[in-house]
Parts: sequence; structure tokens; C-alpha cells
Amino acid sequence: MSDNKFEKEFSENSFWDKTKNFAKVAGKIVLEPALKLYYSAQDSDTPIWAKTTVYSGLGYFISPIDAIPDITPIIGYSDDLGVLVAAFAAVAAYIKSEHAIKAKETLKQWFG
Repeated sequence: MSDNKFEKEFSENSFWDKTKNFAKVAGKIVLEPALKLYYSAQDSDTPIWAKTTVYSGLGYFISPIDAIPDITPIIGYSDDLGVLVAAFAAVAAYIKSEHAIKAKETLKQWFG
């Protein structure tokens, strides 16, 4: 892994805690790319450089230090979404349909 501080922020437990605890606030628009990225990083076919990018983006998402605090009404997750979209764009070739399906299944469990 790299020296990226947000990549170092990433842990599987922190990711699941953040996504479950803030699911209703963050909403599907933020969580869907986060979950797709997460599932792609779990895939052994995803190269290390792509996993590093993914974990950096997810590390920012779960980090308590944000450019825009998550508790800020309406725009609180806009910076997180921007970082996730940038990571997603960088590794899009490694996000498989099975990752998207898993993400949608997880969201369906959480949101019904």
C-alpha cells in the first residue's frame, strides 16, 4: 500500500460501521459507488494499484476529517461523493457487474 493518509484510514470494520450507521443520511447516491468500490477491492483480479486507489477513496469516506463535515445539512456528503466518483472513474475497468449486483443487494437489504 502507499503513504496516502486516507488509504491508511481505511479498515474494513470502519467502512461497514460508517456505511451502516449513516446509510439513511448519506443515501444510495453516495453508498452505491462506495459499495461497488469496496467489492472491487475484495476481488483478487483487481490489481494492487487499483486497490490502492479504492482504499484511498474509501479511507476518505470513512475518515472523520472532511473538507465538508458530514453533519452539514444537504451538502455534507458532497465531498465524499466527489472523492468516490474520482476513485470510481480511475478504476472503472475493474468494477465488474458482479460488484454492482452485490452493491445493489446490500442497498436493498438496508433500504428495502
